[in-house]
Amino acid sequence: MISKTAEYGLRAVIFIAGGSGKPLRANEIAQALGVPANYLSKILHALARASLLTSQRGPRGGFQLAVSPDEIHLAAIIEPLDPEMLRQVCLLGNAECGGQEACAVHERWKRAREPLLAFFEETTVADVLDRASMLPGVTSAARKVADASSH
Repeated sequence: MISKTAEYGLRAVIFIAGGSGKPLRANEIAQALGVPANYLSKILHALARASLLTSQRGPRGGFQLAVSPDEIHLAAIIEPLDPEMLRQVCLLGNAECGGQEACAVHERWKRAREPLLAFFEETTVADVLDRASMLPGVTSAARKVADASSH
């Protein structure tokens, strides 16, 4: 339902949030999550431009959360990476859809999308971390990477 870019962004932010709070390098995060490092680096920089992450250069540099996990809603991560996902777009691709211009599936699609959008807008990174069992090993893997990068 979401793009790979948004998926990787969500996974990376949750991974960073589950760590020790020390900066994590893009290649360390990519390796731990099993995603392409160059692709993830671009995603992380986009999230930094969106003020969700901070980026530090240098030997002790890397990415950290810019705000607390309970202040980051999943929609805020998706928006800069996959803005069309969160917009009310026509399932059939019509430029105008709604009111008198509604497509054949408009009402059914609207009913299906609304709970999904509400989930992304209401769920925070902290909510996901509280249910860490849904993402086996993420927080422990983040801690291992953070510990290894501090040596």
